[in-house]
Amino acid sequence: MADTRRDKALAWLQWYAELGATDLVGERPVNRLAAAAAEKPAPGRATTAPPAAASRSSRPVQPALLRSAGSVAQSAREIAEACSSVAELEAALTEFDGCALRETALNLCFADGNPAARLMLIGEAPGAEEDRQGKPFVGPSGQLLDRMLATIGLDRNSVYITNVIYWRPPGNRSPTQAEIAACQPFLERQIELIRPRLIVFVGGIAARGLLGVKEGVTKLRGRRLLYHLQDGTAIPAMVMFHPAYLLRQPAQKRFAWRDLLAIKDILNDR
Repeated sequence: MADTRRDKALAWLQWYAELGATDLVGERPVNRLAAAAAEKPAPGRATTAPPAAASRSSRPVQPALLRSAGSVAQSAREIAEACSSVAELEAALTEFDGCALRETALNLCFADGNPAARLMLIGEAPGAEEDRQGKPFVGPSGQLLDRMLATIGLDRNSVYITNVIYWRPPGNRSPTQAEIAACQPFLERQIELIRPRLIVFVGGIAARGLLGVKEGVTKLRGRRLLYHLQDGTAIPAMVMFHPAYLLRQPAQKRFAWRDLLAIKDILNDR
């Protein structure tokens, strides 16, 4: 009987996790029925209804919700272009209020690795573990990525890792176009400052915004592409399967291995 209850409880937790309910909102459970009963007025006592409309209007509205996507993107571009180093760029993002995701995330997840690296990896968005630690690719998919890089002699000290989005979308949902537009100028500036020898987009979403392509990752992976800086400099680029996908589809690892060998060849100028 105990095992049955345990299995049912685990099944419920798994179901909630699949829905994206992976974060606690409080340290202790709250009995909402008891709270409602405590708030109910005693019989015969006059009450005054709270001014609901007024209280809603008095709440501060997040700046990202008040501005159009175009004005947010333009503001982000001006801020990013004024940064002359990666450290300045990260500091600017800590103050940037143009992306509403920062209001629900725990931490800014800017980058990890070596800014002087020849290889730059760009993922999609932080997950739950990345949000907790404030670093990209540190959860299960990040651990797989580390093992993949190790097969061609690379580690966190020899690569630079970042994301298209710098704050975790609630429930690990896909980022919206407005969220991508708000963050993309900072990513473009990162690339300009780092000027890597090779850019590897980890997943299709990461590639489509910067490369201007419409195909999915299945059609993009394995191809030699180019990313163009504003000054006309062309940086070799590739697209590979996201490690999270490979964890779900291990049979696709054979294509990832081919991509890793191609990355090694490019870095070795072969």
